[in-house]
Amino acid sequence: MYAIIVTGGKQYKVEEGSSIYVEKLDAKEGDKVTFDQVVFVGGDSTKIGTPLVDGASVEATVEKQGKEKKVVTFKYKPKKHTHTKQGHRQPYTKVTVDKINA
Repeated sequence: MYAIIVTGGKQYKVEEGSSIYVEKLDAKEGDKVTFDQVVFVGGDSTKIGTPLVDGASVEATVEKQGKEKKVVTFKYKPKKHTHTKQGHRQPYTKVTVDKINA
């Protein structure tokens, strides 16, 4: 059984026991999180939402909070002696899916 959930403006395909990295959630390590925006539930019986599946949710546990690797942007204008270097590290939350309620 698997489901497609929406969180952080993105869609993720999840199965029970799988770990995914999502946009940062306001939760501590070990907390339980519930995702209510379920678009699709697949397995023995398929349920497709219009746009969401009624009564479906996904329960998960927060494993850790962290930041991704640094992304560096470098802009310059030739012959003008001007340049800009900027770095960014996107925060994420790693969650493990415990149960899919369909």
